[in-house]
Amino acid sequence: MATGAVSGPRQARISEARNPLYDEHRLPEIDRLRGLVMVLMALDHMRDFFDADAMRFSPTNLDHTYPFLFFTRFITHFCAPTFTLLAGVGAYLYGVKVKDPAALSRFLAARGLWLIFLDVVVISPIWSMGSGHIELGTLWAIGCGLAALAALSRLSQRTVLFVGVSIILGHNLLDGVHAADLGDLGPWWSLLHEPGKLPLDTPGGVIYPALPWIGVAALGFGIGPLFLELAKTRDRALYIAGGGALMLFVLLRYSNLYGDPHPWSVQRDATFTLLSFLNVTKYPPSLLYLLVTLGGAALALPALERAKGWIGTALTVFGRTPLFFYVLHLYLGVAAALAFVVGQGYSLTEIAGWAKAGGPPPDFGSGLVAAYMAWMLIVLALYPLCRWFAEVKRQRRDLWWLAYL
Repeated sequence: MATGAVSGPRQARISEARNPLYDEHRLPEIDRLRGLVMVLMALDHMRDFFDADAMRFSPTNLDHTYPFLFFTRFITHFCAPTFTLLAGVGAYLYGVKVKDPAALSRFLAARGLWLIFLDVVVISPIWSMGSGHIELGTLWAIGCGLAALAALSRLSQRTVLFVGVSIILGHNLLDGVHAADLGDLGPWWSLLHEPGKLPLDTPGGVIYPALPWIGVAALGFGIGPLFLELAKTRDRALYIAGGGALMLFVLLRYSNLYGDPHPWSVQRDATFTLLSFLNVTKYPPSLLYLLVTLGGAALALPALERAKGWIGTALTVFGRTPLFFYVLHLYLGVAAALAFVVGQGYSLTEIAGWAKAGGPPPDFGSGLVAAYMAWMLIVLALYPLCRWFAEVKRQRRDLWWLAYL
């Protein structure tokens, strides 16, 4: 058959196969969803680095925020849950590929410990402003999820799914247990379920308690077989699950009965009442937080399967180099922010003092617009680097350590 006679899905597959980044062992829609959440995460972090309001108050504090700031933060809520879920899915698919439970368990344990190490040594200096404090955040949470899967993966897939769903649905029953009431055991409880101090008087704190994120990773592993089904079957299941999660979110949130420690309430106008309704708890991620974010992700994935052209390519590139992107965008972003502030006439000593003072001076003018501009420039700057690294990973399968980057 002549090339010109080929059309439809078959032609799309041929065109994609000609792409130098094509990899027959990967599902492009998973990479695109992962890439999308990486790009959104970069927006959240550039807001941290460039928007002066981020240093003065929480963007979800209804006493100070405004809708544009609130929704800039809200759309980035989808990042950590989606990425952790996809880490679980990826763990299952890797197990199918290697066909060796022991090898899968070893890989997940090593990968999880590696992410925790990176969070402590490489990422914490960003958030602690070089103070030497350890801030256990995103990589800690995902690392704990993978380390837990190293053990859980030896069980049946349905058992892992049950564990994941049980943790997600039930962990808010533990909201009444507080580290302050547990004495010397309090910091150990913070590692699991309540942000707080680190054990053994270690300087720093726990931002992402591990237990709920272990549940999300287990859920991803549990739904892994779905990604071996035909796209039509998988998409139907994702639409049902995503729609059901969002409906359950609305019902539980409206009732204020269960699922989030902070109930919503009527505010000064309809817009802020909506913000109160959507203002769910991330630290730790409440049931309602996970329902709205993972429900949205389930609905987005089938659409991303059809994302073609430069958008699909760009998202695929970022989705295949997530850790590389994550580390580089933080260091590039903070370097750009420091250069921006120094260019305004502030010294590094003054900048370091802002954290203790509770925020920058009133005349500091870097706002949300600057954050969006920095976000777009950082993403554009990282694209060629990530494309290069994605190609290296695709071609050099003989380098085992590339699987950890």
